[in-house]
Amino acid sequence: MKNYGYFRVAAAVPKVKVADVRFNTEEICRLTSEAFDKKVSLVTFPELSITGYTCADLFHQQLLTDRAEDGIRQVVELSRGKSTAIIVGAPIRHQGRLYDCAVVIRNGNIKGIVPKIHLSSADARWFSSGSDFLGGGDAGGTLLNNGKDCVRYGFQSVIRYAGQRCNISPAILFETDACTFAIEIGDDATVPVPPSSYAATAGAQIIVNPSSRSEAAGTYGNRKSILSSHSSRTASGYIYCSSGYGESTQDLLYSGEACIYEDGCLLAENERFRLESSIITTDIDVSYIDNQRQKRSCFRTVLPDGTTSASLWSSYSRIGLGKPCETDFEAGLTRKIESHPFMAAEGLEDRCRETIDIQVNALVSRLSHIGCKTALIGISGGLDSTLALLVTIQAFDRLGWARERIIGVTMPGYGTSSRTRSNAQVLMDRLGIDQREISIKDACDLHFTDISHDPSVHDATYENAQARERTQILMDLANKHNGIVIGTGDLSELALGWATYNGDHMSMYGVNGSIPKTLVQELVRWEADNRFTEVRDALLDIVDTPISPELLPTSDSGEMTQVTEDLVGPYELHDFFLYNFICNGFTPEKIFFLACKAFSGEYAESVIRKWLKTFIRRFFSQQFKRSCLPDGPKATTISLSPRGAWSMPSDASSTDFLESID
Repeated sequence: MKNYGYFRVAAAVPKVKVADVRFNTEEICRLTSEAFDKKVSLVTFPELSITGYTCADLFHQQLLTDRAEDGIRQVVELSRGKSTAIIVGAPIRHQGRLYDCAVVIRNGNIKGIVPKIHLSSADARWFSSGSDFLGGGDAGGTLLNNGKDCVRYGFQSVIRYAGQRCNISPAILFETDACTFAIEIGDDATVPVPPSSYAATAGAQIIVNPSSRSEAAGTYGNRKSILSSHSSRTASGYIYCSSGYGESTQDLLYSGEACIYEDGCLLAENERFRLESSIITTDIDVSYIDNQRQKRSCFRTVLPDGTTSASLWSSYSRIGLGKPCETDFEAGLTRKIESHPFMAAEGLEDRCRETIDIQVNALVSRLSHIGCKTALIGISGGLDSTLALLVTIQAFDRLGWARERIIGVTMPGYGTSSRTRSNAQVLMDRLGIDQREISIKDACDLHFTDISHDPSVHDATYENAQARERTQILMDLANKHNGIVIGTGDLSELALGWATYNGDHMSMYGVNGSIPKTLVQELVRWEADNRFTEVRDALLDIVDTPISPELLPTSDSGEMTQVTEDLVGPYELHDFFLYNFICNGFTPEKIFFLACKAFSGEYAESVIRKWLKTFIRRFFSQQFKRSCLPDGPKATTISLSPRGAWSMPSDASSTDFLESID
């Protein structure tokens, strides 16, 4: 079974009875068995979950710590023959001190013990800091791995616990064949530089936080903000699991919150204040995390104390855990795959507003800088030219320039339909811009005669000649009126190379160059509802019009006969492919897997495979058009500008990428 870079994790919040180790152990074992059934590779329980967090001075009772050790033995026995890593919180005595620890258990072995470093004033009454193990003490200890001696990188102490010799230190990275994880406990996450900052820089892709944070009004939102932000800064998966029902409410309340983040995004969250135990499960995309770290050149540089990533790498001990569970991710992921990643429903309203404002402000800056008198746009009545027109109007309004200085040019040709022509006319009339109509038919007829092309042959020459004629008209009018040609082409067209080289491919400033087609539709719809209600009917009709370059002759009734998506495939698929190829760096094989999940019931696998091949083939073969793009702002997460945003040789081979799809 392929894992496609995923690693299944769980956060379990057991119902507890304070100081009742037998009850707590049974509940931990029950939830652990549930994790086994779900093929989870890593499950974590809250801080001090084996005893309960609120035992207070009972932590000084040897009977309690002895019973906790017995409880850990029971969990160890349950784990035999299993590939799941289990993290259980327990109080552990060592050299006359008590430590608040996370015990990592797998397949009948205690793989390591991580003590908490940063203690609250209350915790310090009972526990010592795990910093005891970071540079002093019995530095002569031997690092163990599965009962055998192995290479010792950094300071490490060895403890005999639950009948085994175990490594104990905060500076441990646990390595499976699929990912590396580290542990910080409770308040460790809230200090200015959490231990996980170092662990992530040293290679931990997932951070686990067994915690016990009490609730008060406002703390929930603040805590989520901290966890999300920290997960984003460390480009990591972050598993947070806090104590819940059954902890003492003598002075505080514990809600049993559990949540799992990936690079700042919330993947899973439980319901707080439950009266029963709960477990949440999700799949963290480790390959995505690796790709994001690789792309962020500043990720492995220097930490605030001057520590370099190279020295960090050698300061952590690494303990191997072997293979993760054999999880069948093809049978079902436990996370949602967003089918329209450029316009996820959450926050779409704000995203539309911000995207358009970026386009408008960029154009304002360019117009004011070059001191031009006019702006020229080819108005086709289609989506792209409509968005470009709306952006240009807002830029002129912001500058206090008269809209009459915007020259909209309709250039009807052989394939111009009555519907698009009518919508173009309505837009220009109602929005108050200067409008011109220049037919390209006579010029193209003459051109076909000049180059000896039979106009009845509707090939690339026939289509591209029309696109270049339109561009020539706009460029020459810009010279005549001291203006700038506003480009209308969008990101999806650039990715597919669905543009005529030195035709609609060229302009003097391309405002739509980083806007994918699916988002163009959403932005025009948003403009219709929010800023241009006077032309709402025309804008919504444009959104509903089939996408077409309108280069082939219309039908006898004046309707378009050429639909782009019939030729190159659905734009919603191509935008999905583009996002995961560029933003996430996924392989075509993984993109196909995800697309089949995201569009299940909408497209057959054979259809997805066909258009993915089209995307890969065209993306590689059409790079030469992207190598000489006009200026334009990056308004979304992707730009294909050759000036730093996307660098790729025009003659790169797509062979391996195409073969991987099969």
